[in-house]
Amino acid sequence: MATASKSTQGDRLLVIGCGMLAREILAVKEQLGLDHLDLTCLPAEFHYYPDRIAPALDKAIVKAKADGYGQIFVGYADCGSGGMVDRICEKHGVERMDGPHCFAFYQGMEAFRAIEDGDMMSFYMTDFLCRQFDAFFIKPLGLDRHPELIADYFGNYEKVVYLAQTNDPALDKVAEDAARLLGLAYERRFTGYGDLSSSLAKAALDHDPEKWNPVFG
Repeated sequence: MATASKSTQGDRLLVIGCGMLAREILAVKEQLGLDHLDLTCLPAEFHYYPDRIAPALDKAIVKAKADGYGQIFVGYADCGSGGMVDRICEKHGVERMDGPHCFAFYQGMEAFRAIEDGDMMSFYMTDFLCRQFDAFFIKPLGLDRHPELIADYFGNYEKVVYLAQTNDPALDKVAEDAARLLGLAYERRFTGYGDLSSSLAKAALDHDPEKWNPVFG
């Protein structure tokens, strides 16, 4: 949730993000020293219901502007919305993360474009999805009760690709076990935060270049 008081919000940058990115956005905020960045998130479950993203985002932006935020950045890619996120961004004059989805910008858009055709049959996992594998996949799909459905849901995939934001052996094990459970090959790619870092840095710089000037290297 955003934490700034109304009297100071005009000097702050608000990121309205996907709940699946909350931990990572806060990690980038700390890593880059973005003290003037606030975060509010829409429900992570919208990953399953992309048609809900744009209407909720519209309301969140209206509220943020009414609260007096000086700049708003959308922590979503298109995310299966069929261009609706872009229409909301255009309507309100705000920018969003580049790319079709978080699996792309975590890898970096240039890198993703180079491998996306080869990944057409890959099932992506991230740190968030490893942490929430049971809650997001096993229980909603009923695989804990009917493991025979695994072939129906995942039979067209060839491998699990774990896009790792951090080096966490516990999350590695979840991803490896998931691949084994689903009967798929396994590949781990360490991405870190990918374009999430550079996009938030750019948004912060655009917001107030005198207040915060990142140094990369």
